[in-house]
Amino acid sequence: MSNTESGIAQLRSMARESAAHAEAGTLPLADSIVEIASEHYYDEQRWKLEMDRVFRRIPLMLAATCELPNPGDYKSTTAVGLPIIISRTEDGSVRAFANICAHRGAVVMPEGCGNTHRFTCPYHAWSYNPEGELTGVFSAKDFGDLDKSKLGLRPLPVLERSGLIWVIPNPDAELDIANFLSGYDAVLDQFNFAGWHMFSQRRVDGPNWKIAYDGYLDLYHLPILHKDTFGSDFPHRAMYHSWGPHQRASSPDPSLVPLMQKSEEEWPDSSLLTGVWTIFPHVSIASFDGGGRGVMLSQLFPGETPQESYTIQNYMMEKPPSEEQEAAATEQFELLKYVVETEDYATGLLQQQALMTGARKTVMFGRNEGGGQNFHRWLDRILSTEDADLDALFTSDES
Repeated sequence: MSNTESGIAQLRSMARESAAHAEAGTLPLADSIVEIASEHYYDEQRWKLEMDRVFRRIPLMLAATCELPNPGDYKSTTAVGLPIIISRTEDGSVRAFANICAHRGAVVMPEGCGNTHRFTCPYHAWSYNPEGELTGVFSAKDFGDLDKSKLGLRPLPVLERSGLIWVIPNPDAELDIANFLSGYDAVLDQFNFAGWHMFSQRRVDGPNWKIAYDGYLDLYHLPILHKDTFGSDFPHRAMYHSWGPHQRASSPDPSLVPLMQKSEEEWPDSSLLTGVWTIFPHVSIASFDGGGRGVMLSQLFPGETPQESYTIQNYMMEKPPSEEQEAAATEQFELLKYVVETEDYATGLLQQQALMTGARKTVMFGRNEGGGQNFHRWLDRILSTEDADLDALFTSDES
């Protein structure tokens, strides 16, 4: 079975399950309530371990294909302190490098996107091509003999799949990114992100990264915390499907029940791709229909301390909007900023302060919050896995 066939089959299977639970009024529940130590959200040693064993050795989704669609396109960004260049080469492939000059360690390219045939260091004008090779040394005859073939930008593991680009911010990492995806890319393929349009981006600051990520997987709070924005009747009962550490959270959907009487080929994509799709350890994808089909793809990164994080919100649209659609999409994106910044993260920052008092030793994830349970279970597994065993973690039967 091809990736496309597998992805469609999985979506249809999940749709049948959703319709069955909606019709019966039932919900799959976790086996028990799970408690997590409150200090996991603020302990400095735990946080340092997460930086080393998660964010510096697990693939991070750092770009969308639509941000660098053409040869010569590049994106310069920073992840967990490492400056990174992602480039599209002449043959259409994607490369990633530590954005650090081989001469004296200066950052070669400022953050942002662009198109160029040469990356030139602003300090001494050493230059590199999109393949990362050192191609030019300023005043080379005065500098001395060099083997330029050994002085290119240091490559980073990178993989482009499903219109998204993953990079491991560690040049020595050996984890197979395709294995890490655990087959999730077959389902993500069905969004067809490769041809989408990047409408807008912005940064929102928040609490500890796990408090923010817990919220991505939590539908339970939607009609409560967001009653004035999404409405008090917003679906809050969640079903969870997982591919290794990656998960989809969705509610039993009554609108799918009549579709069950039709052939599967008639089921619309919009009905199959609802919910929140998370990519461990830091991405959430949620669908919206403001000014045309779109998603908010959120990239969550730890901040400078355990109490901080920041999120890059990317509003992507299936097609470039018309003038009328642009106004509606702008309004939708502004609403989503308000929801996350003023409702989700404001609540999370207060939660952070409260937990740090030590007055509550644990937090709870109910039987209806299986997504949060699975996230923390996978986080613990990864933290306790040595480098040599990491690849096998994502290819075992348990994943």
